[in-house]
Amino acid sequence: MEQIKAEDELQLVTFRLASEEYGLPITKVQEINRLLPVTKLPQTPSFMEGIINLRGRIIPVIDLRKRFQLSITEHDDDTRIVVVEMNGQTVGVTVDAVKEVVRLSTANIETPPASIAVDSRFINGVGKTDDRLIILLDIDQVLTAQEEVAVKQMNE
Repeated sequence: MEQIKAEDELQLVTFRLASEEYGLPITKVQEINRLLPVTKLPQTPSFMEGIINLRGRIIPVIDLRKRFQLSITEHDDDTRIVVVEMNGQTVGVTVDAVKEVVRLSTANIETPPASIAVDSRFINGVGKTDDRLIILLDIDQVLTAQEEVAVKQMNE
């Protein structure tokens, strides 16, 4: 494992889910879109919203609130679909609002506390910036291997 220098930094796209702020490495984010019409598919897990047609490409959409078992709310004008690369597949994830792009020094990242509410396999760490905390999401761990197969079939 290579050593991370204290002066290294990450660029993160930050977004809100419920009352928490999350961050994804900008290299994983392909684009951010307003909520598009989602076509529901039968026999899919509850957190799979369905599929969208994004300029001729069929993209599966995952609701992160449902995936993380957070309370469900109605989508509003701030709701966005963040199109990400997840284990080599293009997937959309719905979030409550996209906030900003943040530069975060790796020296300001700590491992997540063991008592965190969200399954910690989804989390790379917690970033500290100014007066807030950003939960660093490991997007490649959001789905189990079996769920990834289902998403891949939706992409085909």
